[in-house]
Amino acid sequence: MTEETPGFEEKPDVPSGATPDDAEPKAAPEEGAAPAGDARADAGLVAQLDQVRTALSERTMDLQRLQAEYQNYRRRVERDRIAVKEIAIANLLTELLPVLDDIGRAREHGELVGGFKSVAESLETVAAKMGLQQFGKEGEPFDPTIHEALMHSYAPDVTETTCVAILQPGYRIGERTIRPARVAVAEPQPGAQTVKAEDAEENTATAADDKENGGPDEG
Repeated sequence: MTEETPGFEEKPDVPSGATPDDAEPKAAPEEGAAPAGDARADAGLVAQLDQVRTALSERTMDLQRLQAEYQNYRRRVERDRIAVKEIAIANLLTELLPVLDDIGRAREHGELVGGFKSVAESLETVAAKMGLQQFGKEGEPFDPTIHEALMHSYAPDVTETTCVAILQPGYRIGERTIRPARVAVAEPQPGAQTVKAEDAEENTATAADDKENGGPDEG
């Protein structure tokens, strides 16, 4: 039997050339502790994500700006197209105004008969469909923005400057006047307003006296 020497503990065999530290087991890495390399990788990913978000926001703003510019361009083109169309129609109808004046004079003299009447009415219908409107009537107040006064006179039966005769009708397309109505105007007689004012004051005074005296005397 082998005798154990007291005071000595049995140690594991250590390979030749190994240090004593190699014989001791290594401590296991603590759970939950992230390696330093992983932390740096996460920070890099966050930075890249921020850059992508910033670039996406910039591209979105650029797209919205381009879309707004395109919508403005479309509206501008449509507005210009309508304006060009209205100008072309106005120019065409302006050239037809003398013909329409001749038709109006023929109608006034009773000469609009037969085939000429049918052609004239067809032309007036087409002009109306293109937006041409006639204006100007006797008795309406004179408006220098749509009337052109060619004759002037005084009249006792008017209270303001009034169109008393339409020498040539006016024409408009929508709100655009392409020819003012050429008219003869009449103004109130000089002093007529003063006389009317004095008459009104006299009538008022007479009515007041009658009221104070109990009314006019009965026969």
